[in-house]
Amino acid sequence: MNTVRIGEVEVGKGMPKVIVPIVAKTREGILDKAREIRSVAPGTVDMVEWRADFYDEVTDVEKTAETGRLLREILKEIPFLFTFRTAREGGEKEIPAELYTKLNQAMAERGGASCVDVEMFSDEETVKENLRNIHACGIPVIGSRHSFTETPAAEVMVRELRKMQDLGADILKIAVMPKSRKDVAVLLSATADMCENYADRPLITMSMGPYGMISRISGEVFGSSMTFGALGEVSAPGQLPVSALNTALRLVHDELIVRQIK
Repeated sequence: MNTVRIGEVEVGKGMPKVIVPIVAKTREGILDKAREIRSVAPGTVDMVEWRADFYDEVTDVEKTAETGRLLREILKEIPFLFTFRTAREGGEKEIPAELYTKLNQAMAERGGASCVDVEMFSDEETVKENLRNIHACGIPVIGSRHSFTETPAAEVMVRELRKMQDLGADILKIAVMPKSRKDVAVLLSATADMCENYADRPLITMSMGPYGMISRISGEVFGSSMTFGALGEVSAPGQLPVSALNTALRLVHDELIVRQIK
């Protein structure tokens, strides 16, 4: 499997990389959170996700890009992922496709983003336009699919991940909601199948909520290359505090090496 470099972070190699979300509503709150993350980041946080759908002024493209540049100045070498999560995939707001595309392009061009999340199962022409625009700026895309209501069958999740790969996303992400322990096993099985049989690029997969917590720490076993942890506010149910998350990831990583499983 090929790795993907985002700033100084090589995704798809070694321990799953830890992403911490920023979900503040104001510019001041966003930048304050960035300073907090910056103060604890070494060895703890690999990347930041700015969930811009929480931002009060996100519909103003230039203000959003300016906030991104200020965020970049504070985070310095820590890469950040720009994400506008639409309401239909569990986010805070719904916006027109044209504005969604303009926001993503502005953040890739002049907003300081190190990578951009693109929801891959909206209108296909919109998806392709976003991929073209962002890649033209030399910025990688995390293609995503979220279900906050169910866990699809394993073959459905594999099919969706393969479609993201065929469309050209650089990293493939799927997040689902379990209703039972068995649903978590379905997500892990789909991840392993995709990783072993189809993927030529990194995956990010997770089962949300309390049942799904195990999926956030077992990525190195099943094939998920990044995971989300919380420093205060969470952006999705089931995110672990970054300190506990790093401890668990390190334990799994070290045991895999000792037992020569990898």
